[in-house]
Amino acid sequence: MTSFISVNNDFFLKSFLKYGINTPLRIAHFLAQLAHESSNFTRMEENLNYTPQGLMSTSPFNAKLTREQANKYGRTAQHPANQKMIANIAYANKNGNGNAASGDGWKYRGRGLIQLTTKGNYIAYKKYSSHDVVNNPDLLLRIDIAIDCAAWYWVYGTSSGNLNKYADSNFIKRITEAINGFTNGLADRIKKFKYFKAQNISIELLKKKTKIKPVKRVSWSFFNTGRNNNNLFFK
Repeated sequence: MTSFISVNNDFFLKSFLKYGINTPLRIAHFLAQLAHESSNFTRMEENLNYTPQGLMSTSPFNAKLTREQANKYGRTAQHPANQKMIANIAYANKNGNGNAASGDGWKYRGRGLIQLTTKGNYIAYKKYSSHDVVNNPDLLLRIDIAIDCAAWYWVYGTSSGNLNKYADSNFIKRITEAINGFTNGLADRIKKFKYFKAQNISIELLKKKTKIKPVKRVSWSFFNTGRNNNNLFFK
C-alpha cells in the first residue's frame, strides 16, 4: 500500500520549500485541509451532488438557490442532481464570475486539492504561476499543479493572508474559514489535523523520501486499501 503523499513526495517537498510550509505543525494543518477538501486525496473536482435538503442546509448554496431551484436541481429519487446549474447559480457574480447564464460558475467550480473556485482565483493563480488555468481549468487536475496551487492559495490566495501564521498558532477554525469561506466540515478537519500531527511529517522526513507510516486507531486513511483499487491517485 502506497500513500498519496509518499507517491508525490517530490511535488509536496518542492511546494513546502517554495511557500514556507516548513514545520511539522504547518504541514499537518495544510494536509488536513487538503485531505478534507479532496475527500482524503481521492477527488480533485468539486462534488455538487446535493439533495434539495443538502442545498438548503449548506453554505453558500442556501443563500443563492431558492427552495424551488433546490427541488428542481437537487438530487432526488426522480432525477440526478443538475450539478452544472447548481454551480452556475451558486457562484454567479462572485469574484470575477459572470451571471448564471455565463456558465462561469461551472467552468470555474472547485478544482485541485484545495478546490480553487471562481474566475478571479483562477486568474490570480495563472498570473502567479503562468499555468493557464483560466483557458484550461482542468490543468488543476494535474497533480503537480494541484499541489502547487494549493500551497499558493495557502500563502497568497485568501483574504486572510498567509495561513502559516494561523497554523503556527494552531488556529484551525480561522484556517477553515479562510479556505472554505465558512466552517463547513470543521469537525472532520480537526480529526484529520490530529492524524497528520501525530505523524510528525517534516521537511527532513520528506527529503529522505521516507514512507510515511499510518498512525494506529484512526477511522479513516489516505492509503490504498484494495488490490483492485482504480483510484487514479493511488498507483
